[in-house]
Amino acid sequence: MRTQSVGLLLIAVVLPMAMALLALPHSDVSELVQLTAAGNACACLLTLYLLRNIVVYPRISGAFFVLPITLVGFGMTFAMFLLLRLDFSRILFVASGMGTLVWLYLVQIMIERGPPLRVGVVPTGEVSALADIDHFRIDWLERPQAPSRYDLLVADFRADLDDEWESFLADCALDGVPVFHVKQLQESVTGRVEIEHLSENSFGSLIPFLAYLRLRRVIDLIAAVLVGILLLPFLLAVALAIRIDSPGPALFRQVRIGSRGQPFRVAKFRTMTHAQLSGEALDGAITKENDARITRLGRFLRRSRIDELPQILNIISGEMSWIGPRPEAEVLSRWYETELPFYRYRHIVPPGVTGWAQVNQGHVADLGQVKSKLEYDFYYIKHFSPWLDALIVAKTVHIVITGYGSK
Repeated sequence: MRTQSVGLLLIAVVLPMAMALLALPHSDVSELVQLTAAGNACACLLTLYLLRNIVVYPRISGAFFVLPITLVGFGMTFAMFLLLRLDFSRILFVASGMGTLVWLYLVQIMIERGPPLRVGVVPTGEVSALADIDHFRIDWLERPQAPSRYDLLVADFRADLDDEWESFLADCALDGVPVFHVKQLQESVTGRVEIEHLSENSFGSLIPFLAYLRLRRVIDLIAAVLVGILLLPFLLAVALAIRIDSPGPALFRQVRIGSRGQPFRVAKFRTMTHAQLSGEALDGAITKENDARITRLGRFLRRSRIDELPQILNIISGEMSWIGPRPEAEVLSRWYETELPFYRYRHIVPPGVTGWAQVNQGHVADLGQVKSKLEYDFYYIKHFSPWLDALIVAKTVHIVITGYGSK
């Protein structure tokens, strides 16, 4: 972090400022340069702060987010200049932004192309799943030995470790070598949380960040009203196209399970033939690969996620959020509750139009995939925060463009 910060300030703030002062030595211009440099420093550090809070999540390429986050950081600083009516050098401001992009791209490329972390694993307990992780160089320890050759150590703290191994791990921690529980490492790599005990949630609490939950409800409502007004002509055109493409209503309403396990009726654009559409039977509620019930227009609506836009109505009514675990059909939800432990826990936060499971896994149908999806939902609940929501929004935009995970 120190290296990134110092390098960023030197390349994106000090260097452009020094060149401007040498080229324009007048005192009045110098003050303008100094004021702009102060704003550039704030923009650079804000950009680095935002990027660092995004790349901590698993399955994330930091280089992918450098450009949008830099635009956000410098955009917020630019807005502050305008709001306070401060004079600044636009050329110097743009140069600082370009320097920030160059430095952060170099850093992220070096990180992603660098050698993998070397992980020492204590071969006791449930650690065999680590063999499938290709993000690290895994060494299976045969006996306690000097930890200096490893970047971090991993052990199953629930296993019955003998005194020699416990003393070894304690000494490693005292020497500054990170020591992790096996589930911590798996969670940081997969983006999934397998909750076998309810106490495994963050801080042992079953309720996520309530203050942010209340704030997000306000943001959801404002955004839904604005987006609904802006997209109203487009939504009406889509509804008309659905009616022309196949007989039946433009909207499909289905009972799903929402926050606190309460049922509600979700609104979607109809993408299947009306005569074959059934959301109450178990088979009818599951969308299969290349499902014959999907209409020609429906395939495009599903791929582009346009079919989800009528859920703006559910957001305004408070039944849904923009981001959260996807609400399942009532018949599916009841079935999953009988098959998967802790399934109801996913209802602790409001369901969303998009979510962590959707951007990582896409559409699922069989029970094995649902279990994996549930673990993504648990990860989202455990790490519930504005940072994770911002990441999901960015990945959702990418998915809408590529059509990943649609059926």
